[in-house]
Amino acid sequence: MSKSQILVIDDEADIRELLDMTLTRMGLEPHCAGTTSEALALLEKGTYDLCLTDMRLPDGDGLEILAHVSKHHPNMPVAVITAYGSAENAVAALKAGAFDYLAKPIALNQLRTLVRSALKLSTPAMRRTAGDEATDQLTLPVLIGASTPMQATRALIDRLARSQAPVHISGESGSGKELAARLVHLKGSRRDGPFVAVNCGAIPEALMESEFFGHRKGAFTGAVSDHDGFFQAANGGTLFLDEVADLPLQMQVKLLRAIQEKKVRKIGATGEEPVDVRIISATHRNLSDEVKGGAFRQDLYYRLNVIELRMPSLREMRDDIPVLAAAILKRQCGDDEPPKLAPDAQAELMRYDFPGNVRELENVLERALALATGEEITATDLRLAQRPVEEQSTEELDALPLQERLDAIERKAILQALEQTRYNRTAAAKLLGITFRALRYRMERLGIKDELDAKS
Repeated sequence: MSKSQILVIDDEADIRELLDMTLTRMGLEPHCAGTTSEALALLEKGTYDLCLTDMRLPDGDGLEILAHVSKHHPNMPVAVITAYGSAENAVAALKAGAFDYLAKPIALNQLRTLVRSALKLSTPAMRRTAGDEATDQLTLPVLIGASTPMQATRALIDRLARSQAPVHISGESGSGKELAARLVHLKGSRRDGPFVAVNCGAIPEALMESEFFGHRKGAFTGAVSDHDGFFQAANGGTLFLDEVADLPLQMQVKLLRAIQEKKVRKIGATGEEPVDVRIISATHRNLSDEVKGGAFRQDLYYRLNVIELRMPSLREMRDDIPVLAAAILKRQCGDDEPPKLAPDAQAELMRYDFPGNVRELENVLERALALATGEEITATDLRLAQRPVEEQSTEELDALPLQERLDAIERKAILQALEQTRYNRTAAAKLLGITFRALRYRMERLGIKDELDAKS
């Protein structure tokens, strides 16, 4: 089996020697260059499975190498080497299409991890067989739809899967942000590693540091054993931070450091431990507005939002509603033959704005399945024009599917508490017996905050 060819570009002889020795011991064949012109000459003669380039070169920079490789060798991953603390250079390279980055002084364990991950994308010997890939395609979750927005979304997901750059997924509630994050993970080189999804709004603030970074036995009252956090659980894979805008500012500082240093320190530990994690974040809020309002750190925003993936709302792709509805009904019916949508039902779905997006469509169809009496689902079964939940009777609520019924009861209780306290949210939280932060999260999840903001 031929050795994988690695192009190493750095003007410091000792670093070239270090990389050469390390890559050779990994069973790879490095080719070294000390300048941009030397590197371009080597690239003219042949191709490589991976390029490692310093950002600063005597006659150019790493971005120039990256641009050349992207144009002439689009399937070759490029990783850049940056000076210590040069976060801006690393982010600029990732935005330009770099696979990943290493900071000087180079940690050899991080180098080896990066190289193995990159070669999974570029080297036939390290890829799965065609049969395995075909099997994977059958088990991958699917973003359904032929509309222009959905086609563009799928194409961007495929490109993002070939990188290790942090991705921020924006979009309305129910638009499929976690599904998109899972696809980026499963289509990329980390597919064999863990995918850990975290709802940042559902973690009590006092437990956040322990939950994210772990703790040592005896670090605090109740720490009866060592505990790994989300970063350790996601090591070698992807950490998905959903509703990242809910993180308090103090936690944002600690998260930023973990992302920049690629290391975490458990509570009660004396040293840091390296973690190999790709970060994908998401929120239904506008993070840029959160930064302007002082609720989100600009430097963390800069590191999370290296590449943005915006999930389209369902009303932006109405033509996809019939095929989406058919797929949802088939899944909900399992082995049974799903009922068809009557023409009036399909027309009703196409007209409806779906503020809850695909998640709401799923709930609507689940309810319609329970209400339908014939072989077709009619517009009446959809009940899209039903009264607000706070005006519905107990009998009407009992007719809803379980999750929708629970959401409706919770929504009704929150609205009643807000009304009793004249919309003082701190007082409403106390009346409900929950924290203010928990109330804010529930109001956003149930769409109450958006409704109240629109009325004010």
